[in-house]
Amino acid sequence: MNHRLTGRWWPWRRNADRAGAGTFLDLEQVSVGRDFHTHVDNSHTVHHHWNDTESPPSASAETTGLVIGPVPRPARHFVPRAQVGQLREALAREQVAVVVCGMRGAGKTQVAAAYAREIMSDESAGLVGWVGAETRDSTLAGLAEIATQLKVADPDGDSLISARRLRDHLNSARGLEGVLVFDNATGPDFLSEFLPTGGGVRVVITSTDRAFAGLGELVDAATGFDRTESLGYLHAATGLDDPTGSDILATEMGDLPLALAAAVATITAQRLDYDSYQELLAAQPLPAALPHQPVSYGRAVDQALGLAIDTVITGDTALDGRVRWLVGVMAMLSADGVEAALLEKAPDPLTGAAITRCVEGSLVSWSTGRRVLVMHRLTARVVRERAFAAGTLDTIAADTVAVLAPHLFDLIEAFQRRSEGARLVDHIDTLAAVATGPTALSVDTHAAILTVRRWATNQLVYAADLQRAIPHAEHTVTDHQHRLAPDHPATLIARGHLAGAYQRAGRVSEAIELLEQLLTDLQRLIGDDHPNTLTARHNLASAYQRAGRVSEAIDLFEQLLTDRERLLGENHPDTLSTRSYLTSTYQEAGRVTEAIELFEQLLTDRERLLGENHPDTLSTRSYLASAYQHAGRVTEAIELLEQLLTDRERLIGDDHPDTLSTRHNLASAYQHAGRVTEAIELLEQLLTDNQRLIGDDHPDTLSTRNNLASAYQRAGRVSEAIELFEQLLTDRERLLDENHPDTLAARNNLAYTYQRAGRVSEAIELFEQLLTDHQRLLDDDHPHTLATRNNLASAYQDAGRVDEAIRLQSRKLAD
Repeated sequence: MNHRLTGRWWPWRRNADRAGAGTFLDLEQVSVGRDFHTHVDNSHTVHHHWNDTESPPSASAETTGLVIGPVPRPARHFVPRAQVGQLREALAREQVAVVVCGMRGAGKTQVAAAYAREIMSDESAGLVGWVGAETRDSTLAGLAEIATQLKVADPDGDSLISARRLRDHLNSARGLEGVLVFDNATGPDFLSEFLPTGGGVRVVITSTDRAFAGLGELVDAATGFDRTESLGYLHAATGLDDPTGSDILATEMGDLPLALAAAVATITAQRLDYDSYQELLAAQPLPAALPHQPVSYGRAVDQALGLAIDTVITGDTALDGRVRWLVGVMAMLSADGVEAALLEKAPDPLTGAAITRCVEGSLVSWSTGRRVLVMHRLTARVVRERAFAAGTLDTIAADTVAVLAPHLFDLIEAFQRRSEGARLVDHIDTLAAVATGPTALSVDTHAAILTVRRWATNQLVYAADLQRAIPHAEHTVTDHQHRLAPDHPATLIARGHLAGAYQRAGRVSEAIELLEQLLTDLQRLIGDDHPNTLTARHNLASAYQRAGRVSEAIDLFEQLLTDRERLLGENHPDTLSTRSYLTSTYQEAGRVTEAIELFEQLLTDRERLLGENHPDTLSTRSYLASAYQHAGRVTEAIELLEQLLTDRERLIGDDHPDTLSTRHNLASAYQHAGRVTEAIELLEQLLTDNQRLIGDDHPDTLSTRNNLASAYQRAGRVSEAIELFEQLLTDRERLLDENHPDTLAARNNLAYTYQRAGRVSEAIELFEQLLTDHQRLLDDDHPHTLATRNNLASAYQDAGRVDEAIRLQSRKLAD
């Protein structure tokens, strides 16, 4: 019986996302000009997401003194509060979390910030992390940013996995101390998953929800200042020596720090005494319509905030317009903070002066690094309500889109700039939340907001943050259908984005269902030859290929190639791209001879059109080498890969992912050529480099360990191969799940190695379970199911169970 039948070994697996036929194109980027896959080889490298239970690589003491997130600066005339000392004492007792509860405007953020600044002032301080935790998405984005800075983030960009990796790192990191603050948190059950339960980093949570008190020791700031603190603040901030007047004002404001700060800003700007301020306050109208508030602040608080806003936006005629613009835009963006660079890029030299006036008027405040501006949530609400009543909400929403639009970078940079992108998505989501309510926005403004929301969806998808991307895409489609129409061009684009998110998340059947309907609608509305229809056909073919429906994928790609040659010409980048995708699909279908002919012609054309060193040309050489190897032309594959490795080391460096991938593929070719010693040498070095660059649990590292175990087995070093395969199976079950294709491949390879080592009963047990799983997860005719039946028959024969082996082989022959 042939023990090297195709399908027995699965060590050099390719991933559809990295292959030509697995790339999803955007309907808003029709003429892409190049293959989306061309900067990374498609041949043999495996990529997947980390599993929830993984442990991240440990970090070193290089994180000492690291401040991440917009820690607020001290408020003007900051009053040291008793709760800061209580918080300090509680954190000395509690390891897990301390909760500071209070109504909005009670100063709980300032209490937490005061403690954080104490830690920052300590020369031995380690980490100070500040996370805006009002929404699930902002929480994950903040934790992912801290994980990135600590070098423990998910390499593939998933914010949920990064948050879990950060938690595990903080639990295990030795010598790392500091504080992690979750500000304005909601959802105790959600947040509790990410709290470290050990280590030296303490946790502070600020919230209006007292359910958080169950997570740690309660430090209550619910009542704001006590009266002594209120009177001391008013005297220091106003300079007025009027105990009776200050006591009346403190009573009127409910001792709420935010309201008192607003009152002080008006009193000092207009040089008022307390009596005069009370007269102005009484004359201050409330908005015509106020939404339901979960906490009652009293009429005077809203009036004080409104009066402070009026004071700031009037005074210097030359500056008033820009101040009014700034106040409006800040009220529409994330309450966790707005980067000053986002505002200062706006084309108006008065922006800096407007920021200064708003800071001095206590409408906004700086973070400690003076890079982020924060407007309190209550202040922002009052600004929006007043704009709604005045009929100017549409204007400030349009202004906000105009601020964001120049910062929406090309999606080719999505992964590299994913932290910046996540902050932009937070701003877009805040703007969208305002726009989806009962607001008086125009159709044009709604359309502009939907446009930036589509960018946000794609940013999350291309940054591989699918935990946020899929619900974001689903909500965006719903809002397009509501605000526009089901057949509106923008709605069709949003539906395509949702299909792309599903496909990248492995939810291929849902992607196919969406894409089939989308293609039908596009053909009906804009015709077969429209660029968006062609793109939708590409994406549907890609989804078919991803689902194993290769013949349908080939039919679609062949027709698409014919149409693009007719419409665009043979040398157009989109035509060349389609040829590449079709060729990859031929190879996957076993039509290797055709694939080789097409790749050879494609390489010639790309060398002529782009040059020998263009990334697309280099990738085409890699694809051709893979096809040669599949055809058994291993010498030619090795020659191509050796030259490609030399070129990539010269052009992009030894540690670039494409260079590492080429070394991986060359090792595969060496092994297939019987040059096992050279393959082992390359793989051992590659494993060392992967562990250094991306960590032990990264998918590429696991793939390299798999391939090294395969090479050990081929070299007769079976005990070393078994040891590696057993550990690999354990890790893949931990990082993925029992049904993941990579886990099944690891079980197959371990079973085969057991058989080679004479441990046939163990091999049979694994193969029988694997066959059951393939029949359940795939079908009886899938290539992996057929290969597993063959492997099980081989193991039965080795065990002397000839009748069972004959039965399986007879079925295989019939199939």
